[in-house]
Amino acid sequence: MGKMEEDRIDGRNANQLRPLACSRNLLHRAHGSARWSQGNTIVLAAVYGPKSGTKKGENPEKASFEVIWKPKTGQIGKQERECEIILKRTLQSICLLNVHPNTTTSIIVQVVGDDGSLLPCAINASCAALVDAGIPMKNLAVAISCGLMEKGSVILDLTKSEEEKLKAFAYLVFPNSPLTVIPKVPLSKEQPIEQGIITSVTHGAMPVSGYFDCLDRGVAACAAISEFLRRSLQKQSPEDTSRAAQ
Repeated sequence: MGKMEEDRIDGRNANQLRPLACSRNLLHRAHGSARWSQGNTIVLAAVYGPKSGTKKGENPEKASFEVIWKPKTGQIGKQERECEIILKRTLQSICLLNVHPNTTTSIIVQVVGDDGSLLPCAINASCAALVDAGIPMKNLAVAISCGLMEKGSVILDLTKSEEEKLKAFAYLVFPNSPLTVIPKVPLSKEQPIEQGIITSVTHGAMPVSGYFDCLDRGVAACAAISEFLRRSLQKQSPEDTSRAAQ
């Protein structure tokens, strides 16, 4: 064997992400939209709102969100319902809920292709769509999947076949910059990494040391995704301003 790292089917190394692509302002009837792809996993997110009024059970003194998940084929099941809940909680935590009280913003998530890491891809797409819609946000969220191989090494941005084979993996969501979370406080060595984590979903039994390895790798990978997201948002700003002026 000779190799320390275990090989991946698609030839990527452990830290390598699949090619990223993001485009916005695709659906003219939506208030905001974005298509995000990581390899063959592709999600189209559309934002409608904020519309006045909140649904029963929501706090009318705050802005509320609803997430509607549309699978590529077939009916929505238990897994998709769970994704809706996680996505809603994640988006609520990054948006400023007191700016548009007593409103509901709908996010429609359409799965175009699913080759693993679907929920992180949907979170990234939804975040870009919220920016496109001009929804007030505290910070952007950036999501990644991390898996634990048999020998304990961590791999990033899992494909569907990897998710099916691995004994444990995690979906992690981080704010795009720790400075937006803790303003004017330098990050010290004692700063626990969880303070900068928005959402964590684990599948399978993962040892604590493996989970912390995933967090370390996830933070580093999300810095690269953040940089990509920032560049793609800046790149498309001129057409956004022209659209806003219409």
